[in-house]
Amino acid sequence: MRALSKKWQLVIMIGPAAIFYLSYLMLPVALSVYYSFTNYSGLGSPGSAGVSNYRQLAHDPLFWSSLRNTGIILGIALVVLLPCAFLLAVLLSQQIRGAGAMRALIFAPAIVAPILVGLIWVFILDPKIGLINAVLGAVGLPQPEWIGGTTLTPYAVGFVFVWEQIGFMLTIFYAGLRLLDREVLEASALDSRNRWQELRHVVIPMLQESFGIVTLLIITGVLRIFELVYELTGGGPVHLSDVLVTYMYYLTFTLQQYGYGMALAVVICVLGVGGSILYLQLGRRRRREPVR
Repeated sequence: MRALSKKWQLVIMIGPAAIFYLSYLMLPVALSVYYSFTNYSGLGSPGSAGVSNYRQLAHDPLFWSSLRNTGIILGIALVVLLPCAFLLAVLLSQQIRGAGAMRALIFAPAIVAPILVGLIWVFILDPKIGLINAVLGAVGLPQPEWIGGTTLTPYAVGFVFVWEQIGFMLTIFYAGLRLLDREVLEASALDSRNRWQELRHVVIPMLQESFGIVTLLIITGVLRIFELVYELTGGGPVHLSDVLVTYMYYLTFTLQQYGYGMALAVVICVLGVGGSILYLQLGRRRRREPVR
């Protein structure tokens, strides 16, 4: 039997994955874009609505509040999660006693279902039954409304997201650190005045790919947050603590405004893809700049 050509070998190898990708990823995206221009309610035939869904979205105050909440969580994740995961990875990559057990403990929240993570933190952050307010009340201190309010909720969700994801992000940085050239690190240790200079001028530039992966995962992860908010607050009060995905879920499956919900889903997709492309372009431009 004549051997298959290289072209057909590639088709056979890539074909199943391509079919899966088109069927379960690209087709739903295309259908979402189509329904976003209709007044479809989930039943019957969709009627054309033009760009009215997007026009309505631009004047929807709950959309802007959910976008604001999502932006706050993203800012917290980038400012806190990114550097903390890197510094913990550096610390746990040293030859210290118990480093393996510490890595396992920090990674543990990443394998817990997000709905269970939300349930755990309800008993910690809830203003009425939560552990934190119980301790604060016992010592006579004010008891803030950590979740369920209009001010602190996105910050609390951001903190829980950091707690949940830091183990996974740490693992990515840890793997990158283990792959660095030992000879380069040893030479930099001799030339550098202190550990911080070595990290800043040698380790961080060599881990640009890891930083890029972690940043993209944070961006896409925040834009997909659903279970945490759904379990912690349910979007209340009156949807003022909603994020983009929970508000989209409410529009689509509670109000049955399928076309309007799909318009919001398209906006979420554009934000995720656009933010990722922008970051990749900035990272590529930074790598092309001469080292000073």
